[in-house]
Amino acid sequence: MKRLIVIIVAICSLFGSTKVDAQVGVGVSITVAPPELPVYEQPPCPTDGYLWSPGYWAWGPDGYYWVPGVWVAPPEAGFLWTPGYWGFGDGAYLWHAGYWGPHIGFYGGVCYGYGYGGHGFYGGRWEGGHFRYNTAVCHVNNTVIHNTYVDRTVINNSTVNRTSFNGRGGVEAQPTNEERTAMNEHHSQPTSSQQSHERSAAGNRNQLASVNHGSPKTTARATVGGQRFNSTGHAVASKANTNPASGNHAATNNNAVHSAQPQHATPQSRPSQQPSAPAQHSTPQSRPVQQQHNAPVQHAAPVQHSAPIQHNPPPQNRPMQRQAAPPMRTAPAGGGHGNEGGGGRRH
Repeated sequence: MKRLIVIIVAICSLFGSTKVDAQVGVGVSITVAPPELPVYEQPPCPTDGYLWSPGYWAWGPDGYYWVPGVWVAPPEAGFLWTPGYWGFGDGAYLWHAGYWGPHIGFYGGVCYGYGYGGHGFYGGRWEGGHFRYNTAVCHVNNTVIHNTYVDRTVINNSTVNRTSFNGRGGVEAQPTNEERTAMNEHHSQPTSSQQSHERSAAGNRNQLASVNHGSPKTTARATVGGQRFNSTGHAVASKANTNPASGNHAATNNNAVHSAQPQHATPQSRPSQQPSAPAQHSTPQSRPVQQQHNAPVQHAAPVQHSAPIQHNPPPQNRPMQRQAAPPMRTAPAGGGHGNEGGGGRRH
């Protein structure tokens, strides 16, 4: 029976349904709670128009495994991604599959981060067929993406709840009226690339919670099958340092990122500046700069001291001119005594 449940849940998790509504897309129950959401930094969006699909815990034959967050292409312009979520009820955990639609529906109040703070989505918006990114809560590659804006009012700086399921013992949230309306709209299932992305994670034992103890080796990917990133925002592949976007968003405050959703970030530019920052700090060029500043000070001192030496001769010249004057007035003897007295006063 347990084997059957696992198989059914895996099928529901991987393929979802063609049309998803408030009831369809709910998997068969699991009696073990999913682990907490790991803290990780979002890779910069590599391509204009891609949207963020946050990471989540899925269930397979060997238990829970982490499906990395990833940037994906929406099925059509104007669509937004509503993440799936685990819901607890009647003593079991049910998986509610994610879907694409014109509005964000209910995703259990789970704070996935990077625009998904529990209700709604604040990572960007569609305008005239183009997606504009809110860089206050998500990361982009600024060299290729220019449709951005900054809205920090959506950031929630309160303590972030990393619980990954809705219901008793987890996030006890209910759908808003707007979310209920969105849940009844026409929806599209996860794209083929998203399904492939989940299958890839399912086949990687390092993603199993029983192996990584809640800290997966790969927490995010830049694209499906693209660069892998770990929990610190560092690219796992050696080629990561060649990515022009890998230096963005290094110093992301994880609490801010996950609630502002980052981060990141943030960061701004707050998965991946960390790899480049140490390289800049480790370079010894900072010491020569200090020595160059000291050198002018040493050279300046002799120049400043030499100036008074050049001014000393004039005072000696003036007394010599005055000593030459008395011979012209030497007729009275008292004139010489007056000059001596004057010289004594100067000394």
